[in-house]
Amino acid sequence: MFQSLLSLIHRLHAKQVPATGIGLFRFFYGLVTLQEVLYLIYFNHLIFDPIPYIDVEFPTIPFFLGLWALVAFFVVIGYRYRFSLLANYVFWIVFVNFTPMQRDFDGGFDMFMTGANFFLLFMPGDRAFAIDALRRKLSTPFRQYRSYPKPMVSALAYTLPVAICLGFLYFDSAIHKLFAEHWRNGLGSWLPSTQPYYVSALDMSFLLNQEALVKTIGYTILVFQFTFLFFFNRSRLRPVYLLIGIGLHLGITLSLNIYPFGMGMLIFYTLLVPFSWWRRIGRIVTDGEPLLTVFYDQLCPLCNRTVLTLNHFDIFRCIDFKGAQDHAGQYPALSALSQEVLLTDLYALDRENRLYAGLDTYIQILIKMRYLSPLGLLLKMPGIYHLAAKKYRQIADNRARVACTADCVSTEPLPDLTYYHRVFELYAQQKPKAFARKLAKILVAIILLQLNSTIHYGILYRFKLNKPESPALAAVIKSSNELISVSQLFLGIAPHALYLHDHFAGYDRIIGITYTDTEGREQWLPFVNEQGRLLAPNWGRVHSMWANIAVTPTINETRLKKFIMKVTAFWGQKIGLRLDQTVFHLKLKKIESPTEWVDDQLHKNFASPWQEIGTAIWRDGSISIELPSNINEL
Repeated sequence: MFQSLLSLIHRLHAKQVPATGIGLFRFFYGLVTLQEVLYLIYFNHLIFDPIPYIDVEFPTIPFFLGLWALVAFFVVIGYRYRFSLLANYVFWIVFVNFTPMQRDFDGGFDMFMTGANFFLLFMPGDRAFAIDALRRKLSTPFRQYRSYPKPMVSALAYTLPVAICLGFLYFDSAIHKLFAEHWRNGLGSWLPSTQPYYVSALDMSFLLNQEALVKTIGYTILVFQFTFLFFFNRSRLRPVYLLIGIGLHLGITLSLNIYPFGMGMLIFYTLLVPFSWWRRIGRIVTDGEPLLTVFYDQLCPLCNRTVLTLNHFDIFRCIDFKGAQDHAGQYPALSALSQEVLLTDLYALDRENRLYAGLDTYIQILIKMRYLSPLGLLLKMPGIYHLAAKKYRQIADNRARVACTADCVSTEPLPDLTYYHRVFELYAQQKPKAFARKLAKILVAIILLQLNSTIHYGILYRFKLNKPESPALAAVIKSSNELISVSQLFLGIAPHALYLHDHFAGYDRIIGITYTDTEGREQWLPFVNEQGRLLAPNWGRVHSMWANIAVTPTINETRLKKFIMKVTAFWGQKIGLRLDQTVFHLKLKKIESPTEWVDDQLHKNFASPWQEIGTAIWRDGSISIELPSNINEL
């Protein structure tokens, strides 16, 4: 087996493929992280304050969340790649494991995002769609502009993260699903979608009411997750797993209110797109003939660096840059201009042979790049245009020109000092056998850590074998737990037993909160509505707090009161209620969580009536909550 792994590593590492997918993976990973940090900033008082807005224990939390948002933005744009990914990794570990997020506000995808970040640290995510790629081009002394070859990377950088972060996750999840009756009945995707707490604002009942369809989806998911690890990298099956996986996680994102989990999983499918597809997509989105031809002074360092920068951001290849000295004479529209005049500005010709100069050239460049067209249109606005033209003239008239030496026309590749290049390219090229053996050993260690988690929770826990009478076996299980703590903290290896029978069994009631306004009318707090749905933006980890911890099949009164206190204090402040003068009413409605298919179950749960079971009243920063002692029997 070890030799097979060595052979696979050699074969994948030797295969050079476009860096496009990895660049997009980093970009979307950063966006998902950034939106989650902005979410935490919005809910920071609910999540981190012992009593929202009243007892603020961590006043510096917004500052550190702001730093995290800045780091996440750096990840998005690929700036200071290794530093920003390392800082982002530390932020995930600290916030997820050492704040109230750890227990009360689990996002459902935190461990997954930590593991993805760990792999990004060793991936060449700064070679495509990254500011760092431009910084490397600009880091050398004056060089004449030239087109650089498309960045290539080893296929290993695509395959390993998908196999470990998706393949192992799916296989672990599938084992847990076998113990859930509704999954065995083909209703794994149907049951959560009939529960008011879990659904998004989209009414998907037209699909849920098709028994054959939902069972087909349920069984397809089981087969997909069991087989993904073994077949996803086979060329003929790769598109099948790609399309099914995108459909699965897009469905989660749209139909359930755990959208961060769905988006976090979706980003990995940029690594599963067949490499030939990237080439075809590139041919589709780029123009065969440039929309604009730009002429620049080849002996001007500033011009060359400017053109190099513009070309880097021209991702759709709409602009063609040519040296004025070598090419201007080939165009009649430019032949009337003297060489001296031609070199004083940046000139451009569009497809209609219209001539542009100076600032107008930059405006056309931005517009023709498509995604930067708003910036080009902004520069055309009166006032802004005149200020920009004045600044442009000042820079253009004071730029320096130099004599071109052999160095400035050098075609030598740019130096690459990145960690990925030094370890995964240079070292692997110099010592291929040693590289493959070391990487194989690391992979075996990760596989063993994943197997430890899967066996511990997926088998021992399920069969109630995790509390042995034998001292020797107890010591082994204790060691297993310690390993899980470490692997979960740093690698995100955790059990993926989501929405199984032990979650929904007995989940037959939900709780909402209303309040009496100043005019004596009863209003729903913008949290749970009259249908029982959790309203946006109370999705993601706030949903997890209420639907998975506060309200469970067996309600813990202490925890429920804690979260009633948090929710009423937070939303009361948000909507401008005077807490000391507001009475909150606690409502309960009965729902059903069947393990057999029932027609229109979602609307039946929506229509179930509410009954008032208690009140919550604030006085001088303290809350008094009245709940029935037999709440678990209602």
